[in-house]
Amino acid sequence: MRSRSRRPRDRAAVRPLAVAATLALTAAPVVAVASSASAAERVDNPFVGADQYVNSYWASNVTQAAAEAGGELGEKMLTLTDTPTSVWMDRTSAIEGNVDGPGLRYHLDAALEQQQGSTPMVFNLVIYNLPGRDCYALASNGLLPATAAGLAEYENEYIDPIADMLAEPQYADLRVVATIEPDSLPNLVTNMSEPKCQQSAPFYRAGVAYALDRLYEAGNVYSYIDAAHSGWLGWDSNAGPAVDVFHEVVTSTDHGYDTVAGFVTNTANSTPLHEPFLEDTTFGSGGGTQVRQAEFYEWNRDFDELDWTEHLYSLATAAGFPSDIGMLIDTSRNGWGGPDRPTAPSTSTVLNTYVDETRVDRRTHRGAWCNPDGAGLGERPTVAPTDNAASHLDAYVWVKPPGESDGGSTDIPNDQGKGFDRMCDPTFNSPKLAGKLTGAKAGAPLAGQWFQEQFEMLVANAYPAIDGDGGPVDPDTQAPTAPTGLEATASTATSVALSWDASTDDTGVTGYTVRVDGTVATTAAGTSATITGLTPDTTYEVTVTARDAAGNVSAASAPLTVTTSSDGGGGDTQAPSVPTGLAAGDVTTSSVALSWNASTDDVGVTGYRVLRGGQVVANVTGTSATVTGLAADTAYSFQVVAVDAAGNASAASAALSVTTDEEASTPGGACTVTYQANSWNNGFTGNITLRNDSSAAVSAWDLTFSFPSGQQITQVWSAQFTQTGSAVTITPAAWTTSIPAGGSVSFGFNGTHSGTNTTPSDFALDGVDCDVA
Repeated sequence: MRSRSRRPRDRAAVRPLAVAATLALTAAPVVAVASSASAAERVDNPFVGADQYVNSYWASNVTQAAAEAGGELGEKMLTLTDTPTSVWMDRTSAIEGNVDGPGLRYHLDAALEQQQGSTPMVFNLVIYNLPGRDCYALASNGLLPATAAGLAEYENEYIDPIADMLAEPQYADLRVVATIEPDSLPNLVTNMSEPKCQQSAPFYRAGVAYALDRLYEAGNVYSYIDAAHSGWLGWDSNAGPAVDVFHEVVTSTDHGYDTVAGFVTNTANSTPLHEPFLEDTTFGSGGGTQVRQAEFYEWNRDFDELDWTEHLYSLATAAGFPSDIGMLIDTSRNGWGGPDRPTAPSTSTVLNTYVDETRVDRRTHRGAWCNPDGAGLGERPTVAPTDNAASHLDAYVWVKPPGESDGGSTDIPNDQGKGFDRMCDPTFNSPKLAGKLTGAKAGAPLAGQWFQEQFEMLVANAYPAIDGDGGPVDPDTQAPTAPTGLEATASTATSVALSWDASTDDTGVTGYTVRVDGTVATTAAGTSATITGLTPDTTYEVTVTARDAAGNVSAASAPLTVTTSSDGGGGDTQAPSVPTGLAAGDVTTSSVALSWNASTDDVGVTGYRVLRGGQVVANVTGTSATVTGLAADTAYSFQVVAVDAAGNASAASAALSVTTDEEASTPGGACTVTYQANSWNNGFTGNITLRNDSSAAVSAWDLTFSFPSGQQITQVWSAQFTQTGSAVTITPAAWTTSIPAGGSVSFGFNGTHSGTNTTPSDFALDGVDCDVA
C-alpha cells in the first residue's frame, strides 16, 4: 500500500490569482463520497495480480478490420481482439455516449461482466477535456474554451460526473487507471511562446489539480500524469522544468502526493521503447564526438522511452515525489518492425548516416507525431516489465487504441472542435520539423476515428511480430547472463584496459556496455575494452553489461574498483609501432580474413583491435582475424591498432579496402512488384514492395521503371533513387542491400503529378522484368 504524507491546503491560495478568484465564484464544495470507503485497499502497482478490461467496442472495430483485410493479415488482427486498451473521455458528451461510441457506464458495467471471481479488474481510462486543450496543436483541440467559464464546465460537468460515477458502490472494487490530460502540462514547459498556451496555462494547472483531487476521492482511481515522451522532454533543459511543473501542480492539490500513482509516457506517440543498437557514447576513433550530436537526436541523451522513464523517475524522486511512484509506457504504436527495421549497427563513419541507418525509429524527425507512416504495434500490454529496473515500470499499456487516427490529413468539417493540423498532412514540410516532411500517412480521418489503412500498417509492422495462427509470437525477452571475470589487465594515469568472460544468451550476445561510476564509457563487440580520458590517481568503479539483438540487457557484472596511477612519470607511456602489411585473405559474400605484420613495443604488445569503418569489431592477441556478418558485394574499410600491457595504443594502420563477393544475380522472371499510391491535388505518396521469387538471395540490386504520366519523385525513404525524365532507378538503403530468397523489401516515396497519376507497369529487377501484383 502506498503510504504518503497528505498535504491538506487551501487550493485557492496556491493557484494563480486569476484562477483563484474564479474558483471562489464557481467551484462547488468537494464532498467526500461515502461509498468510496468501501473501495478495495490501495496497492503499490494496480496491474499486479489483476486482469484488464477489454474494450468490446474497439474489439469489434478490429474484427471488422480483419474481415476487410482478409488473408494472413486479417488472421493476425483477430489475435488482438482480447487486448486491453484505454477508454477515452475526450469530451463531455463521451460520458453518456455519442456518435463515436458508448458512454462510460457501458464500459464500467462491461468491465464488471468480464471480471473473473475475486481477481481484480483494471479499467484503463483517459481524462482528456481541458479548457483550451492541446494549445500547440489543432488536430486534437477540444470544445471547452480557455476561460473561467470553460474551467467551471470542466470541473462541474465533466470531472465531477466521472468521479461520482467511479465512486458508485458497484464499481468500488475496480482499479481505475487514469491517464491524466495528455500533452497538457508538457505544453507549459516548451510552448509558452504560443499565445494560446499562455492563455490556457492557468486553466491547465487548475484543471489537472482539480481532476487529481476528485479522482483520488473516488477511492479506486490510480492517476498517472502524462509526461510526453523522450523526444519532447528528454533534454535536461526540458526535463528539469517539466518535473518542476508536475511538482507544482501535484503539491497544489488538497491530497498532495497521494493523488498520483506515477507518470505515463509516449501517450499516442511512436517513440521506440528501446533503440537496440544505439548508446549515448562517443562516435568514431577520435573520442570527441557524441552519438547524441546527430541531427536526429539534437544532443538529447534520451534516445527512447526506457531512457526517458529512468531519467524522469530520478528527477521526480529528487524533487520530492515518493520513491514508490511507477511509470507506464504506451507501446501501442512504437514497434517499428517490418522489413525496414535495422538488424545491426551501420558501418558508416559519418555520424548522421550512422544514426539514420542504425535507429529503429524511422520517422523524419522525433517531433513527427501524426499518423507516422511505417510505424507498427509495439510490445503487448505487460505487467511490471523488467526491461530496465531503473525506470520503475508498472506496466506497458495501450493508451492509444491502435487504428484510431491522430488527425485528418486534410481539412475535414466537424462539430468536435478539431482543426486541421498541417503536421497530419504528408505533403507539408513543417518548420517544427526543421523543414522536413511530416511523414504522416495520407487519407487519414479526424482524430479518434477509425483509420483502416493505418491499422493494417501497424499490424504488418508489429514488433514483436504477430503470428496469425495463434496469437503474438513470443518475443525474445531473455536477457544474457551477467559478464563475469571482469579484471583490469593494464592501467596508466589516464586509462584502464579491461577484459572479462563472455556472457551467454539464448539467441546470441551482440555486444557489451562498459560503465564507469554508473555512466556509459564505451561499448565493445568482444570481451575487452580500454577506457581512456580518466583522471590520474583516481579510483573508479567499473561494471559491464551484455546485450542481445532484441535489446535485452543483462544484469551488471560484479563491480571492479580500479585506481589510475599518479601523473608523476616513470610508467610505460610508449605506444607500440603502427601495424603494417594489412592484407586480405579469403573473401566470401559475408566475411573477410585479415592478416598483418606484428608491431613492436618497448615492453611488449598484448593485442590488436580490428576496426571496420573506424569502429572496433574484433580484439585479438595474434596477427590475424576474420570479420563476419558482412553484406555481399559491399566495400568495407579495415584498419588495425596495436595495444600494449599499459593500455597504450598505436596509431591505426593504413586502411585496407575490401569488397565482399557478389551473390548470384536474379534468375529471369523471378520477382514481383506491388505498387500502391495515394493522390491529392498535385501530389502523391507511393509505396513499393519488391519480392524476390527466386531460389537465391539478391544483393546490391536496382529496380527500374518509368512513370507513364511524367510524375516526379521528390523524396524516397528506405531506399535511394535517381530520375531522368520519366525513368526511375531505385537502389537499396544500407539495411535493404540483400533480399533473401522468397523475401521482400518495401520502400516509399513522395512525388508530384500534373493531374494524372497513372501506375507504372514496366518494373525490372537488375534488368529482368518483374510481375506486377
